Amino acid sequence: MNSSIDEKLAPVFNEIIRRNPGEIEFHQAVREVLESLGPVLVKYPEFAHHKIIERICEPERQIIFRVPWTDDRNQVQINRGFRVEFNSALGPYKGGLRFHPSVYLGIVKFLGFEQIFKNALTGLPIGGGKGGSDFDPKGKSDSEVMRFCQSFMTELYRHIGEHTDVPAGDIGVGGREIGYMFGQYKRITNRYEAGVITGKGLDWGGSLVRTEATGYGNVFFVKKMLEVRHETIEGKTCIVSGSGNVSIYTIEKVHELGGKVVACSDSDGYIYHKDGIDLEVVKQLKEKERRRIKDYLEYHSEARYLEKGNIWEVPCDIAFPSATQNELNGKDAALLVKNGCMAVGEGANMPTTPEGVKVFQEANILYAPGKAANAGGVATSTLEMMQNASRDSWTFAYTEDKLSTIMTNIHDLCYEKSEEFGAPGNYVLGANIAGFIRVANAMLAMGVI
Repeated sequence: MNSSIDEKLAPVFNEIIRRNPGEIEFHQAVREVLESLGPVLVKYPEFAHHKIIERICEPERQIIFRVPWTDDRNQVQINRGFRVEFNSALGPYKGGLRFHPSVYLGIVKFLGFEQIFKNALTGLPIGGGKGGSDFDPKGKSDSEVMRFCQSFMTELYRHIGEHTDVPAGDIGVGGREIGYMFGQYKRITNRYEAGVITGKGLDWGGSLVRTEATGYGNVFFVKKMLEVRHETIEGKTCIVSGSGNVSIYTIEKVHELGGKVVACSDSDGYIYHKDGIDLEVVKQLKEKERRRIKDYLEYHSEARYLEKGNIWEVPCDIAFPSATQNELNGKDAALLVKNGCMAVGEGANMPTTPEGVKVFQEANILYAPGKAANAGGVATSTLEMMQNASRDSWTFAYTEDKLSTIMTNIHDLCYEKSEEFGAPGNYVLGANIAGFIRVANAMLAMGVI
């Protein structure tokens, strides 16, 4: 038990651990939120009386199902599918699908729990949910991915809908996978219900800026944090972990704002290029050719590749952890601080361990937690839903402007709540409290359901 959890909430947290054994990522996500809520219960005792916290930590629905499919050798394969519909107080469940071998119920519940508060911070009418499978699309042919996605949607379709639950992409689920799943949904239901899933192709209901949204949004949030301290991104040296969509478009926006990203990575190692990462090469490797980041050296021999290297060793002004959960620990955080890092913006979900967060906060580093900083993805997914509902299509500039406004509002809301509760600039506290209060008030209004 973390001693920083309010003593009134300790029994709640212990009961959550008892009821959800072995789900360590879920425990971590819940603990991080509960650590912020002691002062909230003092100001709003009705939340405790109506057991809002206990109810919000228990998913409304948890769906686990078998996903059988046939590979290219005509061998039957079996995977497991998940959809956790966590909280619908603010609107239909909204959250991505993750296809990765690490996926199990605890991962999906951690992501879904975070999604509740992330979605609440956007101010948009969406609840929180998450899903996925332990299927690994890496190394699979397009035909194998298609057959898996069709089997996955054959079960999932009965649980989703534009007014019920709207999935999107996440790790391992991009435009290809979304297309196959939507096609199967349309085939089964005989309905072109574009708003049932987001992340679609631009020719058939997708939204401009959706691909860029999480990375762009993270940079917009960090830009606002820096402005509080009269700083800018211009001229700053940055590092970005990962090399998928979030990382690529984080790099793109940093470069647009005058910063320089000198390192990015994948699960094998990282590239360091002191003159700045050549984004077009990274896009070529990762988006078109599906190759590893080490192949960057074929284009820039002056760069360095460190196999299994630790990207957090690279000195920087701003760090953007954008790969996966718990990728940045206490030791890494201390190294970043020692090397002069002044700000951290989380593009991934919960990429920093509790020890790492503590190091940043004690060093007075500007630290943007994922539930606030990476909310741009789900915000733009919701903008896609709006366009689908009105049979409309917005321009890139118009949609990016709406995204920028949403991220600015999220920043300001988090900062205001941190001030209100006596810790100005503590964005963890501000994000947790702001998101929680919005959901809690909606739950109170709807009674015990």
